[in-house]
Amino acid sequence: MSDQPTTPPATTSPATPAAPKKGATYFWGTGRRKTAVARVRICPGSGKFLIHNREVDKFFFDIRHRMDVMAPIQATKSVGKYDIFVNVRGGGQTGQSGAIVMGVSRALMTADPTLEPILRDGKFLTRDSRKVERKKPGQPGARKRFQFSKR
Repeated sequence: MSDQPTTPPATTSPATPAAPKKGATYFWGTGRRKTAVARVRICPGSGKFLIHNREVDKFFFDIRHRMDVMAPIQATKSVGKYDIFVNVRGGGQTGQSGAIVMGVSRALMTADPTLEPILRDGKFLTRDSRKVERKKPGQPGARKRFQFSKR
């Protein structure tokens, strides 16, 4: 018998996706859209795309949002070259998908600066500055007016 305590071997359940590799070279990108902020890390790998440790198909249920977040990777022909890990906060589905698109694009540009013209042509690096217009006093909404009555 040895003096060291015995501990069971560490196991990972097959249902949970693998965590990011330690010691890997990461490229960061931050994307914003409306009130959503996405922090994106990419590293050379097998092509995993995890948002809050969930696959894209499990995070976004709308096909349009899934296609949007994959667009910069497909435009640069980087499918399967990078593992992508995303944390996103704030906003709704559309804002979050837009923030992820910008974050992934910035991270790809950091990893390979030759991709910048492709990403610029696809308008993936352009910040969409539109936000919800505020409600004004004396009106029911931002632009809508109460019905006018002459008499």
